[in-house]
Amino acid sequence: MKDGFSGSRMLVVPPLMLRMMEGDPLMSELHITDIGYYPHASHHEISRTTPISQYVIIYCVEGSGQFWWTARDGVRHEHQVGANQYFILPARCPHGYTASKEHPWTIYWIHFDGRLASYYGEGAGQPVTVRPEIHSRISSRQNLFEEIFNVLQLGFTRENLAYSSSLLHYYLGSLRFVVQYRLSSAVNQVNPQNVVDAVVHYMSENIEKHLTLDNLCAYAGYSSSHLSALFRSATGHSPLEHFNIMKIKAACQLLHDTPMRVNQICHKVGFTDCYYFSRLFKKIVGVPPTEYRKEL
Repeated sequence: MKDGFSGSRMLVVPPLMLRMMEGDPLMSELHITDIGYYPHASHHEISRTTPISQYVIIYCVEGSGQFWWTARDGVRHEHQVGANQYFILPARCPHGYTASKEHPWTIYWIHFDGRLASYYGEGAGQPVTVRPEIHSRISSRQNLFEEIFNVLQLGFTRENLAYSSSLLHYYLGSLRFVVQYRLSSAVNQVNPQNVVDAVVHYMSENIEKHLTLDNLCAYAGYSSSHLSALFRSATGHSPLEHFNIMKIKAACQLLHDTPMRVNQICHKVGFTDCYYFSRLFKKIVGVPPTEYRKEL
């Protein structure tokens, strides 16, 4: 495995705190042992022929990869995985996974354990698709991941670990019960007849990706000239200009709310070139990201 992917983040809970969680009434039911985010993780490859005791969820938001695991009866399962898919590798089974060489994946991942871990892992040993659509809440789920990560980054105190454990139930539940998760939020209801609102929602669900005008037109079912005219009338900007403004707005929020480094935020909002990101940020906000954070 190659360490230090640009923009990557990772936390590992110390063994002493793991033993504490295993004996805690709340956290023994479900808890995190490791958590991370790897953007454009070329050469990312793991092979565990000696099983580990945790379940592993990998959520691919862009790019592709493959994985395998061997069941206790000796049957080997192999799958390809792509954008908007996740899988959960069962505990105590040999497994491995690797990013595509041509289109390396961007992934969120969590190792988790506890008496309820098998319940959340049930049936997810093959890719499960979570597509952006009119009722999807992908951006809300990714914000939940960030909340888990941020609270653990504050320190591995009992309270922080307990809170992250509670949030993990919600995070995994939002995937296991995806229909209920999508339809339960009145705030999230978008009028599909309002094309601009529908496309803006689609943008927010794909804020970490590089979308082209063709992608947006294919989603909306409109020609590029028609969609551009609708956007300019409603927002004063072209669709891609509006998407970039949304990305920079998300970056501002991350600069304000998290200790993430600028290069990490760059990847988090879907840019691979940090110099371009900084130039675009300055063009839209008026100052570079580093200066913006100092002024907060």
